[in-house]
Amino acid sequence: MSDDLTAALRAVDAVQFGEFELSHGGTSDYYVDKYLFETDPRCLEHIADAFAERVGDTKLAGVALGAVPLVAATSVRTDNPYVIVRKQAKEYGTGNRIEGRFDAGEEVVVLEDIATTGQSAVNAVEALREAGAVVDRVLVVVDREEGAGENLAEHDVELESLLTASELLADR
Repeated sequence: MSDDLTAALRAVDAVQFGEFELSHGGTSDYYVDKYLFETDPRCLEHIADAFAERVGDTKLAGVALGAVPLVAATSVRTDNPYVIVRKQAKEYGTGNRIEGRFDAGEEVVVLEDIATTGQSAVNAVEALREAGAVVDRVLVVVDREEGAGENLAEHDVELESLLTASELLADR
């Protein structure tokens, strides 16, 4: 599966080389463009299939905006309902930070696109936990292997990835 996913990401040129600024402020000589793989039906199918193998019948959560296509595709594939976790509560309408429904005490697995430091996943986990969810796992498409696993472990959360940066960049 990882070879198929790697090929799919490469086919849509989601892996780019050069000098890139990352969201956490650091720089990198490669970039994984989540919007290229999240807007490609073939890539989404591979990702949804891979996530579906790992989530069982657990409620899903996606971090807005990047993980919304991933969690929606996985939900359709598994028939598991999902919620969307905003980076912050909206200031209009219902003012919700978490969109969708879940019950207090319900187990939820967070789906993410790319993990670098893991901070956006940590923030989502904390928001879900504050709202009563039980969260101990985050699944990502690509782990850049830059501290996300360790950061999440400090919050008693396991990071699982479909691909690591080492796997994605091998033979390049």
